[in-house]
Amino acid sequence: MIKKLLVIGHRGAMGHKTENTLASVKKALELKVDMIEIDVFKIKSGEIIVFHDDEVNRLTNGTGKVEDYTWQQLQELTLVGNHKIPLLTTVLDTINAKVAVNVELKGAGTANDVNAILEEYINTKNWKLDQFFISSFNWDELIAMRTINSKIAIGVLTEEDPLQALPMAKQLKAVSINADEKDVTKNVVEAIQLQGFKLYTYTVNAPENIVRLKNLFVDGIFTNYPERVY
Repeated sequence: MIKKLLVIGHRGAMGHKTENTLASVKKALELKVDMIEIDVFKIKSGEIIVFHDDEVNRLTNGTGKVEDYTWQQLQELTLVGNHKIPLLTTVLDTINAKVAVNVELKGAGTANDVNAILEEYINTKNWKLDQFFISSFNWDELIAMRTINSKIAIGVLTEEDPLQALPMAKQLKAVSINADEKDVTKNVVEAIQLQGFKLYTYTVNAPENIVRLKNLFVDGIFTNYPERVY
């Protein structure tokens, strides 16, 4: 049996549309991804919003830390390409359980609220637990998530040697270690898979790098251009 490679749309399909927007998410769906990765913060007024950067400067006509904004203030900002910053709930409504979702916890203090939202979607909408996947570079946030939810799938994000993430992956009973493509070698893939974890790699856009990682039998690829993986 040939193992299926998971194609994960990075911040939607950000090679085509402004990252983490509804347009980017819709494009990823159109490109038939297996999973859509999005980033979340908790803002000043308490909402969980979908956005990548600590500050709004790069992508909007505003300045300052995204967490210092209220929802009302954020709605006054315009993203590159004339888009708006969406709520996590709006993004989930847009995806409508058609594909799995990787929620990356960017901001501190996001685990509780994100878990509450996901549980509501499992209990009241047509989502299933196995369609949600949580990741973060902030391992404390992953520990917080695992403490309140013993079953949700977790991926341990790392910018370092992926093998150093193994102890945390074991502690969290994680599904995967998510590593930078530059750190992924044959030995790394084999060592991680031997320990019972999947190896997902980010952010792979160049066709030759996609081929290289396919040949190493990684389990999943995060990409801005999902169509290049097929």
